[in-house]
Amino acid sequence: MLTCEDLCAGYGRVDVLHGVSLSVRPDELVALIGPNGAGKTTALRTIVGLLRPTRGRVAFDGTPLPQGRMIFHTLTVRENLLLGAYRAPAGEIGGRMQTVLAAFPALADRLGQQGGTLSGGQQQMLAIARALMSNPALLILDEPSTGLAPTIVESIFGTLHDLHRRGTMVLLVEQNAHIALELASRAYVLEQGSIVAEGPAAALRQDARVMAAYLG
Repeated sequence: MLTCEDLCAGYGRVDVLHGVSLSVRPDELVALIGPNGAGKTTALRTIVGLLRPTRGRVAFDGTPLPQGRMIFHTLTVRENLLLGAYRAPAGEIGGRMQTVLAAFPALADRLGQQGGTLSGGQQQMLAIARALMSNPALLILDEPSTGLAPTIVESIFGTLHDLHRRGTMVLLVEQNAHIALELASRAYVLEQGSIVAEGPAAALRQDARVMAAYLG
């Protein structure tokens, strides 16, 4: 469904990606892991169209990917969620709202609170919940565990596991290799802008190089 072929991209004259190819197949959760500065976020920005590649192509079921955005800080939690469902049939919005609030109960008590006044972890939950209001076929996440308490990380990744199990495709860009490889179906390892390893996540967890570099 999502196919990236031979992506090269960077900033100005500085090349960051060097021929990156990856894919996400139906019903898969795919992780992209690697050290800081490897080019993970640049890869994601190129995939969603925020950065123009100098070479290569990205296709999702034959159509360009839409660009995602952060939450609207001056709008309430409810308003942020409703904006996520702006293309949904009116009769489905209530059900989708119940589903995302069940996944993130911390938001249910804060529907009237401005998004910008939420904690960092709650804002991350709201960003994911708003994306889910559109009932996406593919969810792309960039480092969702960054700066969050372990209990919040556990909650977010538990929700991702449930989404994947229900059939949502997920591309997860994540520095925490432990949790990413536990969650993913397949994974890619990015170093210095190039894919250096790929395969089933279970196999990569046993790979000597991956274990030494990322799993301790």
